[in-house]
Amino acid sequence: MAEQDGSAVRDEVAAARRIVVKVGSSSLTTAAGGLDADRVDALVDVLAKVLGQDAGGAGDGKEIVLVSSGAIAAGLAPLGLERRPRDLARQQAAASVGQGLLVARYTASFARYGRRVGQVLLTTDDTSRRAHYRNATRTLDQLLAMGALPIVNENDTVATDEIRFGDNDRLAALVAHLVRADLLVLLSDVDGLYDGDPRTPGTSRIDEVKGPGDLAGVTVGSAGRSGVGTGGMVTKVEAARIAAAAGVPVVLTSASRAGDALLGRHTGTYFHRTGRRSADRLLWLAHASEPRGALTLDDGAVRAVVERRTSLLPAGIAAVEGEFTAGDPVELRDTEGRAVARGLVNFDAKEIPRLIGRSTRDLARELGPAYEREVVHRDDLVVLHRHG
Repeated sequence: MAEQDGSAVRDEVAAARRIVVKVGSSSLTTAAGGLDADRVDALVDVLAKVLGQDAGGAGDGKEIVLVSSGAIAAGLAPLGLERRPRDLARQQAAASVGQGLLVARYTASFARYGRRVGQVLLTTDDTSRRAHYRNATRTLDQLLAMGALPIVNENDTVATDEIRFGDNDRLAALVAHLVRADLLVLLSDVDGLYDGDPRTPGTSRIDEVKGPGDLAGVTVGSAGRSGVGTGGMVTKVEAARIAAAAGVPVVLTSASRAGDALLGRHTGTYFHRTGRRSADRLLWLAHASEPRGALTLDDGAVRAVVERRTSLLPAGIAAVEGEFTAGDPVELRDTEGRAVARGLVNFDAKEIPRLIGRSTRDLARELGPAYEREVVHRDDLVVLHRHG
């Protein structure tokens, strides 16, 4: 690892070609809740420089996807709201007003460098369902291929509590996986991860994280200082963990040091990759979906699903709970109630009681060929925990 002298370059970061950058509300807005044009312009100046647009260059082949918070915060002042509302309806109203203002500000700011932007709004449904996932991938890839910079945000105007990502840090980690990024940069109002409250004397910044063991005993704060965002250092560390486990290295630093982070200079906290890239959509299924119900599996089915990675058949189901429809994510539990997997179910909840414990051959004979199939196909299933 490079020396901690400020001029050292992190080779893997400097060599990254496709980069996802996430910026939080507190880095884009005023204390009153409106967009701060100067802050937006400052961020755009940095991104444009990395892309080489200010010099008419090609940015050495770099591409950037920007995951930007700020829609709800930007809508507060125009709607006369003094603080972020707690109820979903007013959050959605603020997002509806603020999202247009946010993208308009980015559009005008990037236009100074002759760069086009494209808005991409996502919900968890867009990313855990197979067809929607492919569409999101194609859209982002096409925008990048055509030289546009995608600006991604959660679709707060339509998302319900049950289908929310919850914070844009996690969304950014999943987008980094979605677009096969070489690097994720998380920007906030703190210049990295500290081993305690950074406002407390004696705490120090953690230079790099090579694995979960490096965070043992570290106290991570959960609330930001501005009060306009939803996250905090907890969500950023979790996002970094998700990305690193999916094979994407992460730099966590402040928005004021974005330029140094993107150029590979020594700043913030560097999270080394801890895993390899997995089947794309399964990461979303594990981290972006909220189960709408649960299926209890007998011991044989648990072993088959968890150890042999087979599909779940009706014969292995012992019980069903919840209200869900075909295509919804459901939790798969063992007989002691522990979640062992998550998957997209092929039947409505009301259909499953008559399928329990029966073979697909018998079901097809009695109910028709549509019932000669898996309840959860192995391609739509991710194991969460090893049994026993």
